[in-house]
Formats: sequence, C-alpha cells, structure tokens
Amino acid sequence: MSTVKNYLSLVKFAHTIFALPFALIGFVLGWRHQWLAHIEIDHIALKFVLVLVCMFTARSAAMAFNRYLDRHFDKLNPRTAIREIPAGIIKAEKALVFIILNAVIFMIATYFINSICFYLSPVALFVILFYSYTKRFTFLCHLVLGIGLSLAPIGAYLAVTGHFDILPLLFSFAVIFWVSGFDIIYALQDIEFDKSQSLYSMPSHWGLVRALKIASVLHIFSAAFVIVAYFIGGFHFLYLGGLIVFIGMLLYQHSLVKPNDLSKVNIAFMTANGIASIVFSIFVIASIFIQIYF
Repeated sequence: MSTVKNYLSLVKFAHTIFALPFALIGFVLGWRHQWLAHIEIDHIALKFVLVLVCMFTARSAAMAFNRYLDRHFDKLNPRTAIREIPAGIIKAEKALVFIILNAVIFMIATYFINSICFYLSPVALFVILFYSYTKRFTFLCHLVLGIGLSLAPIGAYLAVTGHFDILPLLFSFAVIFWVSGFDIIYALQDIEFDKSQSLYSMPSHWGLVRALKIASVLHIFSAAFVIVAYFIGGFHFLYLGGLIVFIGMLLYQHSLVKPNDLSKVNIAFMTANGIASIVFSIFVIASIFIQIYF
C-alpha cells in the first residue's frame, strides 16, 4: 500500500483536478454533438472508462518522466529534494519502468477507442513528454505544459466523435493559457535556483514583476476563450455560473501573489485553480445535460 502511495505522490495524483474536468467537458460535448446529429454512440460507458484510463496513464507518464529527468536538479533544490526519486524513496530505474508501462497502457487504450485517437497517441505522448526538456532551453516551457494539458478536452471529444470541432478547441485554448499562467506563478518559487542552474522560465528570464504581468495577460486570454465558447456553443445560461467562478478564481489567485509576498503561491496554485476547474466543469456539464434531457 505504501508503494502505491509513493507512486501517487510521485505523479502528484491530486493535480489531476486541473485537466480531468476539462476532459469530462470534452467528452460530454462529444456526447451532445452525437445526440444533436442523431448519431448513436457505440459502447459509451466503455469509451468513458477508456478516456479515464488515457487521462491517468498519460498524465502519470508525463509527470513521472518530468521527475525522472529533473532528478539531479531536484536533489540540489531544497524545495524539491524531498521528492521521491532524489530522496531515494523510488529508484530512478523503477520510475522509468513506470513511465514506459503507463505510456504503453495509454496507447493500448487509444487503440480500443477509435483509429484517430490511436494514430495520434504517439503525437500526444511526444508533446507531454517533451515538456520536461523545455526548461533547459526556452522560457516558453510554461506554454508547452499548457499545450500538453490542453489535449484533454479535444482528446476526449475525439474519443466520442472521431473528428475535430471548433468548440472543444476553444476549451483547449482556454486550458493552454490558464495552465501557462498558473505555472508561471508556481515557478516564482524557484526563480533564484533556476538562475543558478541556467534553467529557463518566465520568472528567471523576465524577473518576478514582469512574469506576474505575463501570467495575468495569459489568464485574460483564457477567460476570453471560455466566454467565446459560451456564445459559440449555445449553452444553457447555467454555464454563466461556472464562468463567473472560473474568472473569479483567476482574479483571486492574482490577488494572493504579490512581488513582495510569495507566501501564498501554493494556495493560489492548488486551491484557486482546483476550484476553478472543478466548479466550472460541473456548471458546463450540467448545462449540457439540461439541453439534452430537458
């Protein structure tokens, strides 16, 4: 049991609350599309389970790979030295096996969803694993992380419909800018360490004040995309309740983090964004089900 707990800690399982709710939005959007087009969805329950498997395995592979690749830096950083690999709780070799296993399960799951998901699975894996290298050569690493998590809504939509559409893409763009923004805020904690190790990030490159301003701009773009999605998607007005909470949490996290006070970064990162993602998805999914069944 302790081994399972260690691996869940390795991949920061609690952080699943960021991307998973948007994957559920994508899945239900696909459901609505098929319903409006009077197309019956084959094995909808099985597809839902497979989408969850893909979400957990892809994220686990990506997070564990990030920890594996950064293990030497993590050992030098007092904030991260307690992580499982540098602390010796999980051996690097076992973490690598864990990564490969999750990647294989992910691809197998996509095979049983549909052909387009299977053919695109190597691309998805490349994107989410490639992020781990980006901090070594570009301060745009936060955007790459955002792109990785943005695959959740469009991927889930593809699982149901088998084709791309503008609406799930709008949610994917919202995720890109939302995740990029809060990852910049999270990176503020390591600004001096990143400079000392020649690692790239917005805070280490642009400085603390400018990085916070960039995060604010990215979150404005994120809010804009979820607003546009409301008008293009023809949602029930219940969507607006989630929209208010989502934007409110964006504003709240920026009120918590100041250039001269980073003590509340973790609250801004975990609490505010967790609430934003979960509550927003509940309102959006509820508005879709109201349209379908009422």
